[in-house]
Amino acid sequence: MEKVAVFRKEHFNAAHRLHNPNWDDAINQKIFGKCNLPHYHGHNYELIVRVTGKPDPETGYVIDMKILSDLIQDNVVNKFDHRNLNLDVAEFKELNPTAENIAIVIYQLLRPLIESKFDLQITLYETPRNFVVYPAD
Repeated sequence: MEKVAVFRKEHFNAAHRLHNPNWDDAINQKIFGKCNLPHYHGHNYELIVRVTGKPDPETGYVIDMKILSDLIQDNVVNKFDHRNLNLDVAEFKELNPTAENIAIVIYQLLRPLIESKFDLQITLYETPRNFVVYPAD
């Protein structure tokens, strides 16, 4: 049987500030611009979780989408939604919460919860025009 990719789309709102503490304010402002505002700024993130694998011969599912949705809600949305990522989410205490790093963290949160026989890919839209995919392959 051939592999099939299934997708679950979720949404969360969060604030963040892009800032490198090893740089002075002028360099941070030059590199990150508006994203370096000292009082943070927010995004309406769109998250797409892709799971790829062979459908189960008994259910026809690659993965039960309700189970996948619950995993995302419990481990990502409830953790990130209406939070300041820099201040409220432990993973970003020492990690700049760029879209790239947020996608990697989401992957790291979900990967142990999804059977290893499935491929996992995270697509994160920070804006309707700016998005990242992890892993990129």
